[in-house]
Amino acid sequence: MMDWKYVQAQYPVNKEMIWLNNCGMTPAGEHIVSAVNRFMTGYSQKGILTETADYMDVKQRIKSILGQLLGAESEELALIHNTSEGMNILSHGLHLKAGEEIILLENEYPSNVYPWRHWEENGVILKTAAMGSSPENFLEGLIPLITDQTRLISLSAVHWCTGMPLPLEQIGKICREKNILFSVDGAQGVGMQPMDVRKMNIDFMAFSAWKWLMGPPGMGVLYISKKRLKDLKSVFVGTGSVINDREYLPYKTQLKPDADRFTISTADFLNWVYFLASLEFLCDIGFDRVRTRIFELTEYLNQRLRMMGFEVLSDQFPDHPTGITVCQKAGLASDRLAEKLKEQKVIAALRLGRIRFSPHIYLSKQQMDETARAISEACLNHLYSRTVNGSDLKI
Repeated sequence: MMDWKYVQAQYPVNKEMIWLNNCGMTPAGEHIVSAVNRFMTGYSQKGILTETADYMDVKQRIKSILGQLLGAESEELALIHNTSEGMNILSHGLHLKAGEEIILLENEYPSNVYPWRHWEENGVILKTAAMGSSPENFLEGLIPLITDQTRLISLSAVHWCTGMPLPLEQIGKICREKNILFSVDGAQGVGMQPMDVRKMNIDFMAFSAWKWLMGPPGMGVLYISKKRLKDLKSVFVGTGSVINDREYLPYKTQLKPDADRFTISTADFLNWVYFLASLEFLCDIGFDRVRTRIFELTEYLNQRLRMMGFEVLSDQFPDHPTGITVCQKAGLASDRLAEKLKEQKVIAALRLGRIRFSPHIYLSKQQMDETARAISEACLNHLYSRTVNGSDLKI
């Protein structure tokens, strides 16, 4: 049996607050602080000659763990900075024609919208698929949008405002049958949802490190299926893009034969050390066990929210577990509730007028109980907390 108390003890944030915005950004654990300190101590003594971490070794270990998690080959992964960067690499590298279509997601996170907008200047049509109330309902709405001119579908793995997983495998099957490129923003999915790029027929995917993978801000990953590498033009080329990149002269014209060509120059190696420590910690626990624990804590919180009269959006898709709880209550202003919870050191997020919670493995059921008590107290004390001109002011 997993010792979750040991995991909880690794995270100093638990002494300060209940952090329930892990699909936004996760705090660092002691194992990460130790790894970063160890590297920085060595770097302060020997610079790039330090033996505390080797550039190529760290890169390959990161890509190996991620490859196993995603069903990808290491050569199909590039270490970048964030999802937006990855989506821009993909968007500007593709060859599309006027009249062709791209399908995006309604109320999508900007990282998977802004990078595609430039295509409208070239006559490419951007369509938007409605979120839907369930994965099945979303798919029903998506299919009629697909035409003979649809060239690419780019969607999130999980909707950031509702927590709903999208039916990637079914969409991937449609894309394969119709010869449509399939791109995924995996930021909210990788590490929380099962992701298999082969099974889901995903051609491209970009995601950040600092959400469910508990990695550093400012680091991301780009996946490019090896069968699609030839379809992408390298808009940006740097020292790290070419073969034999450690030999600076003579200049090269041949790009690396894999996704590494998109890690174009000197990387933020400190973040790589951070990310590796996080991935190895999760890998030692087991990603399946991590996922199960996230779902367990989320459902535990959901039960308490239902008892308090909250509508929990994931109840609309009960057959699709998610680690993101999005809820609302009639007559209750979610923005004020989020403020009151923050005063009680319970950190949540506000999305589309609803409140969003996202537990991770370093939290406990006891903390979910404490969160429920804080919500109940906020509702009781502040729902009609004061009056102005005889009218009640709701939180």
